[in-house]
Amino acid sequence: MENVMKRKLRNGEKVMGAWISSGSPNVLDLLRNFSFDWFLFDMEHSPIAVETVVHMVQVLNGSQATPLVRVGQIEQAVFKSVLDAGAQGIIVPLVNTPEEAERAVRFCKYPPRGVRGVAGSKAADYGLTLSRYIRTANDETAVIAQIETPQAVENIDKILAVDGVDVAFVGPSDLTMTMGLLDDRGNPMVVEAMAKVVKACQEAGKVPGVMATTVEEAKLAVERGFRFIAIGSDMRFTSVGAKAFLEAVGRK
Repeated sequence: MENVMKRKLRNGEKVMGAWISSGSPNVLDLLRNFSFDWFLFDMEHSPIAVETVVHMVQVLNGSQATPLVRVGQIEQAVFKSVLDAGAQGIIVPLVNTPEEAERAVRFCKYPPRGVRGVAGSKAADYGLTLSRYIRTANDETAVIAQIETPQAVENIDKILAVDGVDVAFVGPSDLTMTMGLLDDRGNPMVVEAMAKVVKACQEAGKVPGVMATTVEEAKLAVERGFRFIAIGSDMRFTSVGAKAFLEAVGRK
């Protein structure tokens, strides 16, 4: 198992990815032709289930893009299922404490570092490459902790100190909401909190990540030092494209 995205991050590169919420293999099959470094299959805020994750991973076979999954909660059975399905990294929502970060890492890793069980599943080519897979998976599986609350920002140094956490991913919408600012994502308090995460990652040798929902936000993310950047989603690409075409013919 080789996680191309993780290799790029180790080399100091920026990686750009896209959120997949539609669950459509056809949409993913189209988007894989572009220069995305990773795709995230969202099991938290979309109807995507483990069976769909397997199909999505199969679509990416032969691609250089890394398959990731966002789970809905820190639950061992869920982590096990999506990793067996072929995910090479997990985005974990609402990581507020180092204890929660440690649980996430343990669920992602084989013993002795963690508690993941062994199975001859899709990730290991249905058992054909199991011996090689179990020897490389711990190093190659990415653990991405979502920083979405003031508590998480306050605890960022302790979260990043957990061995095995690779990326601290700021969820701007939820961070803004939990700070009591509703949808004011550009509020100086939000910007300050995001800067604190970037600085903490740089000091800890970890990777800061963020979601950008517009072209302007994507540019700002790069300028602010983020290196793991979600530049939109399949649903966003569809809506922006449809709106542009309709406006071009006088429709709103």
